[in-house]
Amino acid sequence: MNSTTTRGLAFDIRPSSARRTPQERAELMANPGFGKVFTDHMVTIRYSAEEGWHDARLEPYGPLHLDPATSALHYAQEIFEGLKAYRHADGSFVCFRPEVNAQRFNSSARRMAMPELPEELFLGAIETLLAHDGDWMPTQEGHSLYLRPLMFATDVSLGVNSPSSTYLFVLIASPAASYFAGGVKPVSVWLSEDYTRAAPGGTGQAKFAGNYAASFLAQAQAVDKGCDQVVWLDAVEHRWVEEMGGMNLFFVFGSGDDARIMTPTLTGTLLPGVTRDSLLRLAPELGIPAEEGRISTEEWRSAAMSGDLTEVFACGTAAVITPVGRVASTAGEFTIGDGQPGSVTMRLREELVGIQFGHRPDPLGWIRKVGSAG
Repeated sequence: MNSTTTRGLAFDIRPSSARRTPQERAELMANPGFGKVFTDHMVTIRYSAEEGWHDARLEPYGPLHLDPATSALHYAQEIFEGLKAYRHADGSFVCFRPEVNAQRFNSSARRMAMPELPEELFLGAIETLLAHDGDWMPTQEGHSLYLRPLMFATDVSLGVNSPSSTYLFVLIASPAASYFAGGVKPVSVWLSEDYTRAAPGGTGQAKFAGNYAASFLAQAQAVDKGCDQVVWLDAVEHRWVEEMGGMNLFFVFGSGDDARIMTPTLTGTLLPGVTRDSLLRLAPELGIPAEEGRISTEEWRSAAMSGDLTEVFACGTAAVITPVGRVASTAGEFTIGDGQPGSVTMRLREELVGIQFGHRPDPLGWIRKVGSAG
């Protein structure tokens, strides 16, 4: 066991004695899918009310040993983030706006009465993991290394009157293939009128594990209705569009030089996506006006049928940008444009992916180096 200092922080380094061989690693990375294959190590950092954040370490990836009375298992005090690391042509490892993920992680922590993790510690954990698992960084075009930071309550107690006083932060990494290996294909969506993702004053703006558990039944309903994804509506009137599954939505009005994009305003019930914010900033750089607003299900249908609404897409870390081709609900269904990926959707996707992989200029300074090969 030894230690290394990253960003002024000391991490105990406990290398795995069972690292995969180059051949084993190559076989696993040939077709990793998404979130199925994991690297040799993980980073863990502990927190207590008395000591603050302490015991930062890199250790072998493996099971976490928890007491059955661990409070997170009973009261769901757990948050997480999702971001990617990319290999650039010069051999450097980079992340796309990781400081924004660190800030959102802390925003989620505040909402869930959990301790904030210093941004430098968040970034230091990433750099430490990549320094030892850099061989897992994909070289194939369109592939990346998905990073999953999470934090959960670790008090051993069934008391429900106050939040935990101890927590565990964990960072794991998973090589990920291109989300659209077979080409970019539009998805169909179901407008959920029976279930609500989040209500005003709730946890909708936090990346909180319980939000996702609460979405599974509605997603199953969407699939049962012949759709790929569920679209959430507001909790009060059940008519204002909020987001798709775990992704933010954008609406494209007009075409050519007259095209503009709009995304539902953050109301406290929507997740403030990093990709969403990036597109609101990037689109104007490309001459495409971008704004926040709101759109009802009735307006969505009428604008699509009149041709005023030409494209719709969802955005998030995993898929970056996903076109929406068909919309269904209890009122029937309709198609967006010709049902195929639109020119604005694809232009924004190509530009954003190009920045992430280093194929396009980075005009807004979003790329941050977090390591290098060799």
